[in-house]
Formats: sequence, C-alpha cells, structure tokens
Amino acid sequence: MADLKVRDGTVSNRKITFFVALALFAQESTWNFYDNQVPVLLREHVSSAALVGLLMGADNLLGIFVQPWIGNRSDNTRTRWGRRMPYIAVGMPLGALIFLLLPWATSLAALVAVMFLYALVANSTRPLAESLVPDFIRPERRSRANAAVKIATSLTIIVASLISLFVVDEHPRGAFAIPAVIMLLATAVLIAKVRDSRSPAYQAALTEDAAAGHAEARVPFRQVLTELIRDPDRRRLLLLLTVVLFGGAWFASRSLITPYGMQALGLTRGEAGGLTLPSGVAYLLACYPAALAAERFGRLRTMAFGMIVFAVALAAGTLVQTATGTVVVFCIAAAGAAAFSINAVVALWNLAPSSRVLGTYTGLYAVTWYLGGFGGPALIGAMVDLTGWHGMLLDIAVLATLAVLVIVRLGRLQRRHAAAPVAF
Repeated sequence: MADLKVRDGTVSNRKITFFVALALFAQESTWNFYDNQVPVLLREHVSSAALVGLLMGADNLLGIFVQPWIGNRSDNTRTRWGRRMPYIAVGMPLGALIFLLLPWATSLAALVAVMFLYALVANSTRPLAESLVPDFIRPERRSRANAAVKIATSLTIIVASLISLFVVDEHPRGAFAIPAVIMLLATAVLIAKVRDSRSPAYQAALTEDAAAGHAEARVPFRQVLTELIRDPDRRRLLLLLTVVLFGGAWFASRSLITPYGMQALGLTRGEAGGLTLPSGVAYLLACYPAALAAERFGRLRTMAFGMIVFAVALAAGTLVQTATGTVVVFCIAAAGAAAFSINAVVALWNLAPSSRVLGTYTGLYAVTWYLGGFGGPALIGAMVDLTGWHGMLLDIAVLATLAVLVIVRLGRLQRRHAAAPVAF
C-alpha cells in the first residue's frame, strides 16, 4: 500500500487516477444502463411520457440535495481508512444490489421505491469517488487526472449500449447483472488498493484540525456555504455562475437536438437523434489535449477559449443548416466544451479555502451543473417558442456567451490575486 502515497513522480498519480476512473466507470455503467432501460420498465406501468420523464429526472433533483451533503459529511469523517473510502466501500456494493432489484419490481410503487433507493445511494458515492482526485493529486496535475476520468465515464455510454444491443432482448432481467458485477469488482479493487487516509489532502486536513482545536475540527455545510457567499473574494461564486450558464448551454444543445433536427433540418426522428454521435467522439479526443492546454496556458484561459469555440461554432451552425453542417458544428462545439468541463471542477478544487472542504466543493460543482442542466433546456425552449427552431443554435450560443463574459470577469479578479497560491 505504500506505493499509493503520492510522491513527486507520476507513477503514483497514474495509479490513483486509474482507481478513480475505475470507480466512476463502474458507477456510470449502472447510471447509463439505468437511463437506457428503466424508462422501458416504467412504460409497463404508466402510459404518460411526461410522467416517465418526470420520474427519470427525479434522480438529478435528488442529487442537488444529496451530493453536497455527502461531500460535506465525508469531509468531516476521520477513520484509519480515510474519509471517502468507508462510504465508497459500503455504498457501491449496496448500490449494485439495489440496481439488481430494478427489473424484479412488479408494481409501479415498488419500481419507484427501488428507483429512489438506487438514486439515493448512487448520488452518495459519485462525489466521493471524484473527490479522491484532489485528495491525492497536486493542483497542477489535476486536469490530466480529470481528463482520464471523463474519458472513462464517457466510455460507459458505449458499454450500456452494447449490453442493450446484445443481451437485453434475450435476458431482460439478467442484463442488469452485468453493470452490477462491474461495480462489485471495482469496489473490491478499491478496497484492496486505496486508503485515502494516506492522501496529502487528508493529512493536511488532520493538520488543520489540530491547529483549529477539537471544537472547530468539524466544518458544517452551512458554514462552508456562508463563507462562500460572504467572502469578499468573489472568484468562487463567479466560477459557479459560469458552470450554471455554460452547463445550461451544453445540456440544451444535447437535449433539444432531436426536435431541432426534425423541425429545422427536416430529418426523421432517428436521423435527428444520431446527429450528436460523432460529437461524442470529438469530445473524447479533446479531453486530454484540453488538460495539457490548461497546464501550459492556464485553466481560465483554456476554459474561456473552449466556451468561445463552442459559442462561435453553434452560431455558425445557424448559417449552415444542413445535416452534415450540423454534425461538423457539433463536433467543433463538443471539443470546445471539453476544454471547459475538464478544467472547471479542477479550478473550483484549487480555489477551495481548505483541504477539509474538497468533498463539499465537489458537491457544489455537481449542484450548479445540475441546475444548468435543469434550467438551460427550459430557457432555450422558451426562446424557441418565441423565435422558432431555426434560431435555436444561436439562442444557445448567446447563453454560452454570457458564460464567457462571466469568466472574463473572473479572469480579471484572478490577475488581482496573482500572488495567491492557487494553481490556475
């Protein structure tokens, strides 16, 4: 186990990056298969598409409350295994077992109950696994690690699709066992190999606990939120606002593309639904270069450049409204979005005031991203109602431009704090 103590060499960084990527790969394998197949289970009990959509979206709503809470709870946990692993070691196997129950629910009430339990447990483990990155890896290398993690989680879309394609028709219940087994195996590896009590951030938190004294060792979530809001340094709030705005633009570009393709481009439902497939590959290819660019040019500059590329590409898509042109535009936009998504949470980690609140900040990032995912499509949909489908890409570009303006302001504040030890 001594080999997981992070030293200056890159080998230990690669090991912990692999383990975090494995944890999130396992978790996202169940999430993506859940998104693929649970709507079908719901349709066996209800005919309303709106109700199915509402029930499927409830997990994101639950995440808004659960993820910052569990992140803060883990921040205040002290055990010989560390502060994240005790929850991961229990939560991931429990989530796998609950996941196995989904196809066996024989009534709507039972299915909704199992869905709620699964979403509760799954939302509790995700931010903890993500928080292992800033726990172990020093600030200047976190973008590389996060890029590897994003690539791993993106690949789970392919895994879920393959299980659906080759297994579900013949074994509709047994297919749920494959993602569950992946999660159980990943948990076994993590339990055997990872003790975050040995991470630099955990050791720094213990030092801060000792300096603060027993009465001040625990940092409640309310205290973290109050400090964030009242702090005259507005960089963290501006960064979270950027996440909300750009998250809204990103989710709108993904969730509304099928009706856009049908209404503006005259495509069939299937053809319109496939418009974003090449852009998924472009996103994966751009992840690691985005991390390297952040190390060379700075995270804020890389994020701003990526958002500008995203906005300009979609604005150009308004002028070239063909299926081929839209595919090209979305590939360019996805590459720009990667520059933002790989580096945004890293920038927030590096702005955290203490090693004791890294899990809480992971949860805060998730909340703002989910809020963007909830509000962005609704806002763009309202603009489409006013201006028509042909202007949708320009509407999204305008929302992304607002995010660029906020990060430009953030960049100015960062230059004023250039002496602060923050690895942008």
